[in-house]
Order: sequence, then structure tokens, then C-alpha cells
Amino acid sequence: MCKEQEKSLTTPSPWGRQGVVALLLILVIIAIDQIIKILVKTGMYLHQSIHVTDWFYLLFTENNGMAFGWQFFDKFLLTSFRIIFVILIAFYLYKSIRRGISWGYLVCISLIIAGAAGNIIDCVFYGLVFNNPPTPMVAEFVPFGTGYGTLFHGRVVDMFYFPLVEWDWPLWFPWLGGEHFIFFSPIFNFADAAISCGIIALLLFYRRNLTTADVPVNESPE
Repeated sequence: MCKEQEKSLTTPSPWGRQGVVALLLILVIIAIDQIIKILVKTGMYLHQSIHVTDWFYLLFTENNGMAFGWQFFDKFLLTSFRIIFVILIAFYLYKSIRRGISWGYLVCISLIIAGAAGNIIDCVFYGLVFNNPPTPMVAEFVPFGTGYGTLFHGRVVDMFYFPLVEWDWPLWFPWLGGEHFIFFSPIFNFADAAISCGIIALLLFYRRNLTTADVPVNESPE
């Protein structure tokens, strides 16, 4: 047997190693996201707030929209778009790994896929498996299909709130006078954080590749 054949039999391919790492990373992020959401949904009532520090609260909210509670589209269209997006970017990751993607780029794309998939689970299934009790009761699991909504119409669970800085604008200030300002006001979840970290890292470290449509290649696969 020639040396090349021996090497191919004893050394796992970059696709195998990187594919396994990407899959494990995605599954771990989804699992953490869902555990946090289920604990919050079954342990806190809607809009309940838990003071952790002066700049960090657990504040249970739900939304029908995109990351950080934004909402621009019809619920069914938004959920369908998310599913199509995850399928397309997962296929892109698969093709990129086969070409020898760099590890950093792999992590960035995996974070985005995992975060999007985590919120898809809420949208698709939460309306089917959770009830919607009045405050101050907490939600419970119910038989599949008897929850507060229908397929694709579940609400995304958010809980992380970081009011880092806040102040009241002076009355003389144009347009905003007397208004109360909070930074950072959006409420988000672990999946949103994964998406944001993946996108920010891409912009910081792989901007050139994004503008040229080139995939960073792992130049020294083991």
C-alpha cells in the first residue's frame, strides 16, 4: 500500500473533523438556548423581572418578531424565511467545509445557524406544547397540539435585559426633551446572542471574504 493511501486511511479528512465540530457546536448552542427558554417559561410568569445587578435583569418577554423583539413581517412568512435561511446557510457551510474552510469562519457560520435554529424551534413548536395562563401563573407543557397557538405561530422567548445606562433628556433638548433613555434596551435570548456574535466576528475578522465572496481556507489541515 502506498504512503498516500496509508495517510488517507489513518488521518481523518478535514470534512469529517470540521463537520463533526460544526454539528456539535450547533447542537450544544441549541440545547443551551432551549434549556434557558424552558426554565424561564415554566419558572417565571410573563413580564416578571428578576434583579441580578443594576445593569442586568432577567425579564421574561415573548415576541412574534425577529431578534431583540423587532417585528417587520407576517408571522408565518417570518418563520418560513427563517427555515429557508437556515437551510441555505447550512448548505453553504457544508460546501465551505468540503473546500477546507478555516476554523474561525466555521465557528462564525455555526453560531449563526444555531441561533436561527433555536428561535425557529420557538416559532414552530412552542404554540403547540405550551399553554398561555394569565399572570401571575406560569406556563406549563400541554398535550401536543393543544397549546396557545398553531404550527408556525409560536412566540419567541426572550429574557436577557441589560439597561447599562439610562437618563432623562433635559426638557430643552429638541424632540427628545423629557424622554427617558435606556441603553441597552432590547431584550434578547441566547440564540439572539449567538447570531450577533457570529455576525460581529464575521465583520471584524472576515470582512474581506464577505465582500469578495471568498471562503477563508484552512491552509494547514492536519
